[in-house]
Amino acid sequence: MALLKVNKLSKVFGGLRAVSNFNMDIAPGELIGLIGPNGAGKTTVFNLLTGVYVPTEGSIVFDDKSVAGLKPYQITQRGIARTFQNIRLFSDLTVLDNVKIAYHFHVKYGILESVLRIGRYMEGEAEVERRAIRFLEIFNLADKKDEIAKNLPYGEQRRLEIARALAAQPKLLLLDEPAAGMNPQETQQLMEMIRWIRKEFDLTILLIEHDMSLVMGVCERIYVLDYGSVIAQGTPLEIKNNPRVIEAYLGEEVD
Repeated sequence: MALLKVNKLSKVFGGLRAVSNFNMDIAPGELIGLIGPNGAGKTTVFNLLTGVYVPTEGSIVFDDKSVAGLKPYQITQRGIARTFQNIRLFSDLTVLDNVKIAYHFHVKYGILESVLRIGRYMEGEAEVERRAIRFLEIFNLADKKDEIAKNLPYGEQRRLEIARALAAQPKLLLLDEPAAGMNPQETQQLMEMIRWIRKEFDLTILLIEHDMSLVMGVCERIYVLDYGSVIAQGTPLEIKNNPRVIEAYLGEEVD
C-alpha cells in the first residue's frame, strides 16, 4: 500500500503548464529520487506536495487521506516535512530555537497555558528542549546550540535544516537539492547521512538532486521530469540507460 499516491497532478500558472498529469506512488520506507533539467517542474511538485501551491488538477493522497489544497502547516502536522534548495532557517534565532520550533507542532499545552506560563506549559517546554538538544547531538550540533543560525558554516546550516525537518516527526521527508553547494567529500557524507536517517527514523524519503552520484548512489527508484511531465521512471540502472533521459538531461554524465 502506498504512503503517498499522486494522481494526474497538474499546475498551471497563467498560460504555463508547469506540471502536467504527474503520477507517483511511494511505498513506506522507500527512498525515491526526482530528477530533471532546470525548469522541469521538480520544485513545483514539491511545492504542491507541501501546500505552497494548490493543484490546478489532480489528487494527492498521503497516509490514506487527501492533502491536496491544505495549508503547509496542516501538511506538516499530517506527517510531511521538507528542506529547501536555498536553506531557509530562522537565521536570526539560535540553533536550538530552530529545532524547538519544529517540535511545537506536537506540544500538548494550549494557548492560554502558553500565554500565562501555567499548567502543562513549563513541563512541555522542558521536554521540547530535551528533545531538541538530543537532535542536535545526533547531528553533531549540540556544541553550537546557542549560536545564531546564520553564523554557522554552510554544511552545518544544511545539517541543522535537516534536523529541524526531522524534529517535526514526519513519515515522509522531502529533500530539495540537499547536496547543493557541497564538495565531493561533503556529498559523500550526506549520502551516508541520508541512508542513516532513513533507517534510524523509519522514514520514507523523496529527494530532488542534480548530483547524479548522490541520486544513483542512494535512490531505489527514480522519476524523471521534463517540461512538467514524467518521461521515465525506474531503478537507477534503468534510468541511467534510458535514451529519453540521456537526451533530456543526463547526457555525458552517464558515461
